[in-house]
Amino acid sequence: MIPIDDTPIVRDGRVLILAMDHGLEHGPGDFKNVPDKLDPTTVFDIATHDAVTAMAVQKGVAEEYYPSYEDDVNLLAKINGTSNLWMGEPDSAVNWSVEYAAELGADAVGFTVYSGSNHEVEMFEEFRDVQEQAREHDLPVVMWSYPRGQGVKNDTKPSTISYATRIALELGADVAKVKYPGSKEAMAHAVRCAGGVKAVMSGGSKTSDHKFLSTVEAVMDAGAKGLAVGRNVWQREDPTRLLDALEKIVHESETADTALEA
Repeated sequence: MIPIDDTPIVRDGRVLILAMDHGLEHGPGDFKNVPDKLDPTTVFDIATHDAVTAMAVQKGVAEEYYPSYEDDVNLLAKINGTSNLWMGEPDSAVNWSVEYAAELGADAVGFTVYSGSNHEVEMFEEFRDVQEQAREHDLPVVMWSYPRGQGVKNDTKPSTISYATRIALELGADVAKVKYPGSKEAMAHAVRCAGGVKAVMSGGSKTSDHKFLSTVEAVMDAGAKGLAVGRNVWQREDPTRLLDALEKIVHESETADTALEA
């Protein structure tokens, strides 16, 4: 097993994942106001920015587009995923194998776990298989740790987010992607609960530049190791400007105000 800090998806101990698994998870609606981003090459071009340490995509996008970017983008293979047409308790289909992801050149694998769902036991067992296979290929594992379902009343409650990071530690993830619990203090507790796992914030829906970057600053001040962001980057008219600011906050520990002034 290679220490995660020695893997390509980490830069000086920090992680900045650009996610574009939204076409499966949310459908074309996420691209309504940015129709050019329907073409994955446009987002792969964005992912060549120095701030980005990995790009998360599903199998079909990886097969079709990643070979043209393998020298410039680190691939995070999102192993499972389900459309939002699914109406049952939160669950996520396993769509490709770790072995196949490794064959395509993946630098890491990602897997969603919905703790609190009626499908939790099944998902934990699926994660076990993915995690152990990833170890065989020396690939770090990013858990999309999203408590959700009948067992969860508030999926951003501080105690819920702390439980989410702890679950990632207990099940053997290297990175825990979690929602923001609403305050720097709550995020700091979630980071402590993660132990040696790198806790990173999920970017979520698009917000204003200042609001988003101020939250990222608070998350980093809380001891988190970065973020996994999609819409808050590629839904913008000038994603490069935002990535320039994120590089200053995530990788250079600058404030949101300073980053926006540049």
